[in-house]
Amino acid sequence: METGLPMPLPSTVVQLLLVVVAVLPGITYQFVRERGRGPVPGEAETGHRILRALTASVVLDSLYFAVLGPHLLELLQPAGYPARTRDGALHALLLLFVVPALGATLVSWRERRRLRGRYRPTPTAWDHVFRDRGASFVRARLKDGTWVGGWYGGQSYATSYPQPPELYLQSTWRMAPDGSFVGRVEGTSGLFLRAEDIDILELLEPPSPPSP
Repeated sequence: METGLPMPLPSTVVQLLLVVVAVLPGITYQFVRERGRGPVPGEAETGHRILRALTASVVLDSLYFAVLGPHLLELLQPAGYPARTRDGALHALLLLFVVPALGATLVSWRERRRLRGRYRPTPTAWDHVFRDRGASFVRARLKDGTWVGGWYGGQSYATSYPQPPELYLQSTWRMAPDGSFVGRVEGTSGLFLRAEDIDILELLEPPSPPSP
């Protein structure tokens, strides 16, 4: 039953440390797991991701206190500050970041060994194509059958996830009915394309200079 009362915030340093210890290991684990494994349908919603992060925190914190219980409690005592600040900082770095990250990396590595496919962290094929793309000609056949094209250079731009895929070419070229380039449009200021209007998109390497 909901009472409508706001959740009390930590009022002391010890309470704040306990909240951080209870949550941060799972967040670190979840972040590294998503980077190594990629998103899954079961974690598309934010609530599911938070629940998995809290579950990972409970498991990791239980292991920490099972192995280092008395030592951790000693570090959390206010009487230990500031004499053991460095010791506490090293333990925080290891237990809140390094250990969860290593655990997530090992679990992701074992899963990738069992899978035939290979996951890449680049979210979409559009991002993969234009992420480190050099200068090139681009031609596209629109859904109505019209060919358009232009030059993708240093002043061009391609959107990235989660924005809708769109492309700006810094110059426009006239196209033949078969999709071949005819010539640069005079006075062009560029061409804007939306992926939802494109049927086929092709990137062509610029011609090599003739050998002497």
